Amino acid sequence: MTTDTVTNSVGLRSERGPILLSLMLSTSLVALDSTIIATAVLTIVGDLGGFTQFPWLFSIYLLAQAVSVPIYGKLADTFGRKPIMMLGIALFAVGSLLCGIAWSMPALIVFRAVQGLGAGAVQPMSLTIAGDIYTVAERAKVQGYIASVWGVSAVLGPTLGGLFSEYLSWRWIFLVNLPLCALAAWMLHRKFAEQATVRRQRIDYAGAVLLTGGAALMILGLLEGGQAWAWASPAGIGVFVVGALLLLGFLLVERRAADPILPLHMLTRRVLVASSLASLSVGAILMGLTSYVPTFVQGVLGTGALVAGFALAVLTIGWPIAASQAGRLYLRIGFRSTALLGSLLVLAGSALLLLLAESSPVWQVGATCFVIGSGMGLIATPTLIAAQSSVDWSERGVVTSTNMFARSIGSAVGVAVFGALVNARVGDAAEPDPTDLAGAIHLVFVGIVGVAVLLTVSSALMPRGREADKADSAA
Repeated sequence: MTTDTVTNSVGLRSERGPILLSLMLSTSLVALDSTIIATAVLTIVGDLGGFTQFPWLFSIYLLAQAVSVPIYGKLADTFGRKPIMMLGIALFAVGSLLCGIAWSMPALIVFRAVQGLGAGAVQPMSLTIAGDIYTVAERAKVQGYIASVWGVSAVLGPTLGGLFSEYLSWRWIFLVNLPLCALAAWMLHRKFAEQATVRRQRIDYAGAVLLTGGAALMILGLLEGGQAWAWASPAGIGVFVVGALLLLGFLLVERRAADPILPLHMLTRRVLVASSLASLSVGAILMGLTSYVPTFVQGVLGTGALVAGFALAVLTIGWPIAASQAGRLYLRIGFRSTALLGSLLVLAGSALLLLLAESSPVWQVGATCFVIGSGMGLIATPTLIAAQSSVDWSERGVVTSTNMFARSIGSAVGVAVFGALVNARVGDAAEPDPTDLAGAIHLVFVGIVGVAVLLTVSSALMPRGREADKADSAA
């Protein structure tokens, strides 16, 4: 059976509803974990120590996710989407269990990497399967449904994180994932009857190793520079040099690989380049806010973890609301105009971050996050669907993985750079002074404005008209 036949058979209307529900539940695993930990950072640090190490809780998760996404995309093209999704859910569950019993900050960081390896399969496979079984017009509504998962998780995640850290234990932040993993795996096993033909392909192991090593060293250099070593020290320079050489080697290997992990020719098409740049920018902004808005509300404004959770939740509440309307917009005015409108909202919201101070009310933080989240909803969905719709079924997994890879890299690099800015200002203080903390996070907000400018430029690079729809009819 060909892949196109598989797509058509799986895509029967009577079967797509249950499949979509299983995808939404699977996505909730990644979505919940992206927000639930943010409001418990200070509690975790108070228990395990290591304030200057806490950015690793985000960056190691994102790094593991980033470097594994392209590999999963290639494996999905070889063995099918379902087994890769099941593998991702299993890894995420194991990582969650280990995080729940972590005894030190280094152990928790390592176990977060295991979670990241699971998330690296779950998120792109969910979006790829949705792209397989729905047309470009239908994806407008479907992406709104999937985005709504992030909205619900935005409310439940920070709220549960605050409740667990204040009244139970921060360990439940991770253990709560276990029943969701079990239910998601059960639903997917029963409802998604994929019958893909296994294709013989050579896995690009050399490219995977070079990409993993190069990206890891670059993130390490950004995160530890100015802390573990001076920026201009031999260690500080050496990490970046070796990382850059590994990434250069990766590019050379990919040019000659028969089945590259990340096909470089994908990055020569305008719609794919613009989509990847936009996704990278979205990732950096999202994780910058996720990492430091709760810390600002708690450490500077002096609120509890629960209130900080609600302030952050507003960010991803605006996202699905806007995403649900993005489909109508891009079907009417095109992908580029919709993305530009969203990027301008993000830029405006990012500028409003600079007005936040120690005397700012919590509602001002929430309103600013809502504006940014609304802009994100008008960017993330149209740019991803434009990329998916520009290729046929055989390349859709790689394209989706590339887009997710760009977002993960942007998130990892963003949180590492922002972490370096904060650590350089705050230092090793176990309980930073609110004034110093406010100044440090203000630097993060300035950085977010800069990324928002890049996001606007990326949106402007999108092709005009409906160029991205050309391949959809062949998918």
